[in-house]
Amino acid sequence: MDLNLTGKRALVAAASRGLGFGIARALAREGAHVSLCSRDFQKARTAAEHIESETGAPCFAYAADMSRPEDIEAWVQASLSELGGTDIVVANAGGPPAGDFDAFNDDAWQRAFELTLMSVVRLVRACLPALKNSQSPAILAVTSISVRQPIDHLLLSNVFRSGVVALLKTLSFELAPFGIRVNNLAPGRIDTDRIRELDESLASRENTSADEIRRRHAESMPLGRYGTPEEFSRMAAFLVSPAASYITGQTILVDGGFSRV
Repeated sequence: MDLNLTGKRALVAAASRGLGFGIARALAREGAHVSLCSRDFQKARTAAEHIESETGAPCFAYAADMSRPEDIEAWVQASLSELGGTDIVVANAGGPPAGDFDAFNDDAWQRAFELTLMSVVRLVRACLPALKNSQSPAILAVTSISVRQPIDHLLLSNVFRSGVVALLKTLSFELAPFGIRVNNLAPGRIDTDRIRELDESLASRENTSADEIRRRHAESMPLGRYGTPEEFSRMAAFLVSPAASYITGQTILVDGGFSRV
């Protein structure tokens, strides 16, 4: 299927690795011009150079911490200048730390709020004027299956990613008159560095191996395995493309059938 993304302009947050990198790469493969960011500029530049070398599509790198409003604003303004506008905005950020209720004080809650929820608010706000001038505008947030089925020991993620879903569902109504489509994409256990780190953390807590944790999780999924970043990213590219022109306000799970809800 031709997704009609050639020449589309996309901002992809937190894209030096993992799901963000996979989405930026998938969009570039479809001919989109991508601006990506990471807290570490060198990692962002390496990712952008890899994508541009592989796909031939322009890919620009910037340093931005998605928990810092001034970084988001600077990245967006530089990207709009470089790309001449934007058609696609992908809100993504590293997940907050794992832990249970007693592990977090007010500062930890505030940091998770800034990173996970307010990063989306600020990114959409900064990009909205440019999106209103696009012929096929789309916003996509990367959340988690925890928005349907809370995950043990990921309290902060469970709370604030659910807030992102509520935010974008509301925006899907508010922005529809401007033709702006708004969706959430919720990964299950996709084989990324972040998931490996969570598996290792759980293994340490249970005094077992990360391989054992991985085996147990894989057995709990109907498809019997972790997903790949490529599988997740193909759905992301579809959702932000004109091929998905009648899809908005939705939360799509890419989880191998894990969620029962």
